[in-house]
Amino acid sequence: MAKSKSSEQKAELIYVITGKEPSGVSCECEKLLDRLLEPQQRATGLFRADACAVSACDVFDELRTMPFLTPCRVVILKDADTFVSHNRQLLESYFDNPCPTGILILTVNSWAAQTRLAKKLPEVGRLITVTAPKPWELPSRLAQYARQAHDKNLTRAAAELLIEFTGDNLCQLYSEIDKLALFAYTEKVITPDHIESLIGRNRLFNAFAVIDACLAGDVTGAVGRLRNMFAEDKDAAYTTVGAFAFHLRRMFNAKVLLGKGISADEVAKRLRIWSSKEAFFARLRKMPLNRIGAGLEQLAAIDYAVKTGRAKTEVAAEQLVLKLAGASL
Repeated sequence: MAKSKSSEQKAELIYVITGKEPSGVSCECEKLLDRLLEPQQRATGLFRADACAVSACDVFDELRTMPFLTPCRVVILKDADTFVSHNRQLLESYFDNPCPTGILILTVNSWAAQTRLAKKLPEVGRLITVTAPKPWELPSRLAQYARQAHDKNLTRAAAELLIEFTGDNLCQLYSEIDKLALFAYTEKVITPDHIESLIGRNRLFNAFAVIDACLAGDVTGAVGRLRNMFAEDKDAAYTTVGAFAFHLRRMFNAKVLLGKGISADEVAKRLRIWSSKEAFFARLRKMPLNRIGAGLEQLAAIDYAVKTGRAKTEVAAEQLVLKLAGASL
């Protein structure tokens, strides 16, 4: 159970958030900040610094600055591994006598338990370890977040659909749940219908429009629609691959089921194709199975390249669209 703001400030003056999954660590840091300071208090009560550019003296001075119009002074240093290594003795001294009105938050990639600094931490603060969920653990992690942050139940089907639309970036998924909780304001359960209404329809419509242009061989139209997606949706860099993958995966599964002699109505029911069914199956007739499969393979390669910093989503997605439109996969 989360502690009150006042009890956290008295008991825990130093937080170390460690983990190798940047989005998860960043989310945990922001959740902690939300508990410590109200948004309107951050102008005078928060100091964020580049851990590679700030000096230890500046950090300690900020922590010892008396808070103004806030209950405490919060200092955040992200990616602070090098800062900790270079200032270990100074930090050990501060851990021995932390300022009672300052809260230090360090995010690090690793935190060695055998160091003197790590052994001092439990006396004045708390270690928060963030582990990246495995793909099969994501739905339950999202359901847990919905309960804890918003007192909402998130069904497994809804969680899986959200992942399909948004991708597996944990911070982005949490952000989408925040929006869904407001959207489902009077309801206790977040369902696939909420996700389709708030998130899915606009992004899927955009993805459908791009794929339609590709199937028609309209290269200019396909690229133009894709660029509009990035221009109109600030989250497109995180969601475009997921939206394309969702649509192509559903086309692939539908093509396989139709090939087994299953009726279009039954396929639509199994794959939850609730709207624009005629348009969906019309697209499907134009696209051979091997072409859909090749598109999915390239999307997986794009996803990996983007996550490892080898490509930008906008460039990689445009290359995919050019290949789809030119039928050169």
